[in-house]
Amino acid sequence: MTNSDSDTADGNGPGRRRGRNESEEERADRMWTELIQEVRVAQMGVQILFAFLLTVVFTPKYDDLSDTDQTIYLVTVVLGAVTTGALIGPVSLHRIVSGRRVKPQAVRWASRLTLLGLVLLLATMAASLLLILRVATDDGFVPYLVAGVVLWYLLCWFGIPLWTRYRYTSR
Repeated sequence: MTNSDSDTADGNGPGRRRGRNESEEERADRMWTELIQEVRVAQMGVQILFAFLLTVVFTPKYDDLSDTDQTIYLVTVVLGAVTTGALIGPVSLHRIVSGRRVKPQAVRWASRLTLLGLVLLLATMAASLLLILRVATDDGFVPYLVAGVVLWYLLCWFGIPLWTRYRYTSR
């Protein structure tokens, strides 16, 4: 058994683990692999959404949108563009610093870009939903529905992970 699979021998008792026995470089390699897998999922989603958003302006329906809806559309497209930049940023970062022996620092910056990308993706999704629902219906419940979805994203993307981090990490 490895250190991560067994109880510690330092008297901390059953269930207390030391963690992985890895060097800073090994940890950075592992974290980079995990991060890039996570980013691939988000990248695919934002790229599909962004491609869809880019086509809207070329449809006949776009000219019929109110000034408010056109403004929401433009804000949504810009959010989609900056989201794409943030979520593709870790790939560029890795390529530019690869072989420079700064992987731990690159992982930290890539992680920050990914988190920023998720926040921007949340904003992009909210703006997209707002626009679609405003065009699909004239009902006054649209802002409440969008707020409910945003709360759901906040819970799934940040609330549960932060609660899990707080609840299950050692103090």
